[in-house]
Amino acid sequence: MTSADLIGRRPAPSASHPVATSPLPVRRVPGWWRDASAALLWAVLLYVTVLWVLGGGASDLGSVAGVLTSSGRLTGLLASALLLVQVFLMARVPWFEQAWGQGGLARLHRTVGFTSFNLLWAHILLITLGYAAASPQGLWGTVVDLVVDCPGMLLAVAGTVALCLVVATSVRRARARLRYESWHLIHLYGYLGAGLVLPHQLWTGQEFLTSAFATAFWWGLYAAAAGAVLAFRVALPLWRSLRAPLVVGSVRPEGPAATTVTVTGPGVGRLRVQPGQFLVWRFRDGPGWTRGHPYSVSAAPGGAGLRLTASHVGDGSAHLAVLRRGTRVLVEGPYGRLHPGVRTRRKVLLMGAGIGIAPLRALLEALPQDPGDVTVVQRASSRDGLLLADEIRDLAAERGARHVVVEGRRLPGRSSWLPAQAAHLSDVEALRELVPDVAEHDVFLCGAPAWMEAARQAALDCGVPPAHIHLERFAY
Repeated sequence: MTSADLIGRRPAPSASHPVATSPLPVRRVPGWWRDASAALLWAVLLYVTVLWVLGGGASDLGSVAGVLTSSGRLTGLLASALLLVQVFLMARVPWFEQAWGQGGLARLHRTVGFTSFNLLWAHILLITLGYAAASPQGLWGTVVDLVVDCPGMLLAVAGTVALCLVVATSVRRARARLRYESWHLIHLYGYLGAGLVLPHQLWTGQEFLTSAFATAFWWGLYAAAAGAVLAFRVALPLWRSLRAPLVVGSVRPEGPAATTVTVTGPGVGRLRVQPGQFLVWRFRDGPGWTRGHPYSVSAAPGGAGLRLTASHVGDGSAHLAVLRRGTRVLVEGPYGRLHPGVRTRRKVLLMGAGIGIAPLRALLEALPQDPGDVTVVQRASSRDGLLLADEIRDLAAERGARHVVVEGRRLPGRSSWLPAQAAHLSDVEALRELVPDVAEHDVFLCGAPAWMEAARQAALDCGVPPAHIHLERFAY
């Protein structure tokens, strides 16, 4: 088979799509940022355990009540630390976000969140059983006494209910039934839950009160988490958006079910967006404008404006088509690791499916490259789904890259990045046919989660090391 067996007819060029070919300066992401942040997380958990030991936790294990109560204190401390780490991860601190990327942070966020929640319930059960074992009031009397008489416990109960709501809607099956906007609103209760659950430990927790070091550590941890949220989720986005206003400069349809929006204004140049990154956008044009929507830039950022392209897959993205020129825009970001700064090799393969081609189009425009260095594989179910294909073709021709279009309906009954007409090929065979030396490439992927996972596995099976595969998972 030749690559022509997979290639669909390319659209004709369009004069309405300008092509810029001046590479932008590349800002590298130091590899040690990720290792240092992971080490910091483990150091926090280790120090929490040390504080438990110094507070008499290990010496209290001489009786059944002592084992239950002391173990309950330890699980509570670890749950509190992880809950604060969770809040910190939600704050989108630039260094952590650049180190892990959207997909990495999402996985870490999920792991830390469910671990913290499980430890929280272990803390509740162990403490309750431990106090009941040492009290003549019995189990239910102890429960009432803890909730009613202990300082901050009523707040902790309310916070636990809020966290249960967040966790319940984070389970994949429940999450799939919710719109992103609804899920995001519910998820904000995580801040409320953390704020309500933690104070009782400050007022009554033994490990919080035994020494000045312990008190300073916990207050410092709380201050770091709260300060990160206020600084990076509230103050910084507002400052960036308000000090130099951003407005909608133009809106145009991109095929039958997608829209391209260009945002202009004096603040564009100050955002320091790298090609391929995404921002959280809020368009102030009526009810619902406070809900943010993550869209990648679809062209290399320039002084004249930022361009985003989105498919109409929800209320927010469909609304882009009716935006008016001059609408004020608020932004958070830039975010994500799908940019030239993570590149590690001279040769690059850009693989995008559907609207996932948008950030890769920006990468193609901005990557420093010699002729033959870059290959773009664009996957679409139909000709109407070949978004930005004419721009990509023109860019590829001007920059000496290769543009391959893989068109056709998905392959039924098999997890694959290929269309149905390529069913006689394995994913690895097809990828090696299109890019014989793929093992020598950096591979950038963007598309639907299942498609990306299939493409990622094909690249791995072709010999591409995991460190040279870069992708961004936007599924919530």
